[in-house]
Amino acid sequence: MRALQAALDGRWAHVREAARTQLGGGHFVAVPGETLDQARARITRLLRELPADPGVAAGFPAEYGGRSDPGGSVVAAEMLAQLDLSLMVKAGVQWGLFGGAVVALGTRAHHDAYLRDIISADLLGCFAMTETGHGSDVQQLRTTCEYDPLTQTFDLHTPHEAARKDYIGNAARDGRMAVVFAQLITGGRRYGVHAWLVPIRDQHGNPLPGVSIGDDGSKAGLLGVDNGRLCFDHVTVPRDMLLDRYGQVAPDGTYTSSIENDTRRFFTMLGTLVRGRVVVGGSASAAAKSALTIAVRYGETRRQFTAPGEQREVALNDYLAHQRTLLTALAKTYALHFAQDELVAALHEVQTADGPVDERRQRELESRAAGLKAAQTWHATATIQACREACGGAGYLAENRLPGLKADTDVFTTFEGDNTVLLQLVAKGLLTGYRDAFGSLDGWGRATFVAEQVRAMVLERTAARTLIQRLVDAVPGRDEEVVLTDRGWHLALFEDREKHLLDGAIRRLRKGAAAKKDRPFDIFNDVQDHVLETAGAHIDRVILEAFVAGIDRTTDPAAKALLSKVCDLYALSTIEAHKGWLLEHQRLTPARSKAVTAKVNDLLKHLRPGLPTLVAAFAIPDEWLNAAILREEPARQTIMATHDDEPLEPATATAMEVAPAQ
Repeated sequence: MRALQAALDGRWAHVREAARTQLGGGHFVAVPGETLDQARARITRLLRELPADPGVAAGFPAEYGGRSDPGGSVVAAEMLAQLDLSLMVKAGVQWGLFGGAVVALGTRAHHDAYLRDIISADLLGCFAMTETGHGSDVQQLRTTCEYDPLTQTFDLHTPHEAARKDYIGNAARDGRMAVVFAQLITGGRRYGVHAWLVPIRDQHGNPLPGVSIGDDGSKAGLLGVDNGRLCFDHVTVPRDMLLDRYGQVAPDGTYTSSIENDTRRFFTMLGTLVRGRVVVGGSASAAAKSALTIAVRYGETRRQFTAPGEQREVALNDYLAHQRTLLTALAKTYALHFAQDELVAALHEVQTADGPVDERRQRELESRAAGLKAAQTWHATATIQACREACGGAGYLAENRLPGLKADTDVFTTFEGDNTVLLQLVAKGLLTGYRDAFGSLDGWGRATFVAEQVRAMVLERTAARTLIQRLVDAVPGRDEEVVLTDRGWHLALFEDREKHLLDGAIRRLRKGAAAKKDRPFDIFNDVQDHVLETAGAHIDRVILEAFVAGIDRTTDPAAKALLSKVCDLYALSTIEAHKGWLLEHQRLTPARSKAVTAKVNDLLKHLRPGLPTLVAAFAIPDEWLNAAILREEPARQTIMATHDDEPLEPATATAMEVAPAQ
């Protein structure tokens, strides 16, 4: 259905269509069975062959060869994720992290000197933030960069093994320069984490003096990305290589910044790099779409067992258990798609706005990006595994793509921010509205908590505000019966759960603050499970509201009706997943809880005929899916049609339908 595809393609449909056209023919698709060296060489070559317009580099300023289109850049990365996740990550490191840091943290001089070569991939670079001993807690990095006014240079140093830069993409093989994050020291005082442009290899690919480069070696997936380790032994860095948009060091060593507070400055710097987190979440969802397309199409033609009294075997997709696995995952994938669309639009508006940064909008963007990245990557991990199982032995073969998708996306839950830490970030935003009042992004440990900082929740609607409020207001009173598919009831129930959890967390934090004023870690640690559940409930609401807004924007009646049914399934299956809480807190009666499950099953039955349409609307070209079981579809359909009146004997099963190991 073209109208359904149009609804999904959205604002950046031209970017999606250009990718399908320009990246076709199988040239850019993943290649199973490569060695580490083969994968790295292929991905580096393909990186330089990627079309520039539109592409991941579209986010760069137009004056340097980009399109000043950060939203288009994110969508282009999502499309790459459906081709080859190693290629997406390599492009993300080069143009999103390395190049993005130069744009966001550097000034005109840095842009003039480096951006054109970064965009063309003539200068390949790294983003060296994470340390072996400090991953999520970036504010406490141990690498130092101390200024010497006599030489007007910085001394970059790795003080011990735990301070080495680790898991750095492009470091092991290709990177010639790195954006290195370290503690800035001048005049004997620390001014917090800043970033420098640091050459790490010469023109022949050899490490420069004082730079030690290691290789992280084989990984579970993403073989084409050359992750490595960097150490610096008193490396001299010129003063003008400090990316000094937010903090400047004068020749005499005087430090100045438009943001006086070190913590606030740090979070402002990190906030400018939020695009990488948005890309990771969107790419995880893109991989889930690929897996679902493979599994659903296989389930249409693969038959197994006969119904009593019948001769014809039953298609996998006709089994309720299969539908509960794939259709519910597909409904959430649709919901996440619209949430991602809204997030990308918000990112684009914030990063293309004229004038000074709107701090409130920036913080909302960061919080949503953090929460959705966690939701999308966890969903991708679970969905790809479910799709693998839904394809049986065929799903275990590398030629059918699913093992590669599983291996390549597994790390998404912990890079660009560990998911649990990201949910804490969301919770902090809900609790105070001012994240840096809590200090660093650790497990709340160094936070200075003041009970009065915790405020009552002010609900921030994220999409179609007027429509959603009208739907919520129209819900009957609590004692009145409502239709299970009433959209206002769904929205009100999601909102009520979030508010109740947040109110409870606030009460527990205030109680803890009164009893343990001198033990801030214990105050938060005692309620960590509660605040994480609060953050999850908040993201559930954000996702549902985005889905509702997406349906409202859809103009084609048939597409709108189908999307509405899918939204019903997403909302009710989410309610079903939280039955325990809803029953405990008397938001559902036992009878209504049972009715929710019955309605989910009913929706699955009604949506079953539309399964092929729902995955076809993703419009993923067959050569991108690159799965042998899809190339064998016509033959399997012919076999099944021939034997409609006679069940297949085990001996007639094709080789791909036999488990690879017994």
